[in-house]
Amino acid sequence: MRHVANTALARLHGVSKHYGPLRALNGFDLELRNGELLALLGPNGAGKTTAIGLLLGLIRADAGSVELFGHDPQGIAARRQIGVMLQDAQLPPTLRVGELIRLTTSYYPNPRSVLESAELAGVADLLHRPYGKLSGGQQRRVQFALALCGRPRLLFLDEPTVGMDIDARQKLWAAIRHLIAEGNAVVLTTHYLEEAEALADRVCVMAHGRVISEGSVDALRARIALKRVWCSTRLPLGDVAAWPEVVEARSDGERLCLSTEYVELLVRRLLAEDITLSSLEIRAAGLSEVFTELTRDAQASPTMAEAA
Repeated sequence: MRHVANTALARLHGVSKHYGPLRALNGFDLELRNGELLALLGPNGAGKTTAIGLLLGLIRADAGSVELFGHDPQGIAARRQIGVMLQDAQLPPTLRVGELIRLTTSYYPNPRSVLESAELAGVADLLHRPYGKLSGGQQRRVQFALALCGRPRLLFLDEPTVGMDIDARQKLWAAIRHLIAEGNAVVLTTHYLEEAEALADRVCVMAHGRVISEGSVDALRARIALKRVWCSTRLPLGDVAAWPEVVEARSDGERLCLSTEYVELLVRRLLAEDITLSSLEIRAAGLSEVFTELTRDAQASPTMAEAA
């Protein structure tokens, strides 16, 4: 884990926001710190979009305080220090990629060069291509270039890798890590939980307009008792699935994947039942299991929240 300076760049404190009868945020607190990536996670309707809209100055809170670099988020001085990559972006299709980046850099006092922005985002080979002629994944990379070209201290990424292939996703992850290493902060919202697990210093899980859990990935994983046991065995899947120690069983290629809260009991039984057992591996719960566990009870509680 890299060292993270404890400097707050933005804050939401005691924030509430309603849309008519719909309660989007309910006494919501959030702090964005210098030099870290915060993954903001939650099911649809959790309030993520509203929280980001407040920080971007796109909407106003009904109650509570919102600060961006110690100022009103709608002030130009604060907004010049952020970069934004929203899930839906409408850009002129006839402009070439280089023209789009050059236009966007003109809004900032100390931007990156067009080439540096393009290289960081992996679009240097697309500079002369019309934006409208690009694939969906290529357009997302161009949007990323626009978000980082102003040298933002705080970068908001909303589902940044949607439509990207594996190679493009890995390159974007590397670029995000580079920005963090420079001391910038990133707020990431994503439905790809493996993305949050790979990148986040801190995870904030939301439900019904409030924070239900917050901490490092390791700290959140430690809260879940469930573990995964992987092994190669000649025991039938159906038989193992019926054991009381097994919560869930599935086949993954040549190995079984068993979910359990009783690792030692399960391993002992596996070894006793199959002396040829091999490729034994035990893993802690992944972020997807943690997310499911944390949000299950919150989602069961009836309340009104925004669609985010």
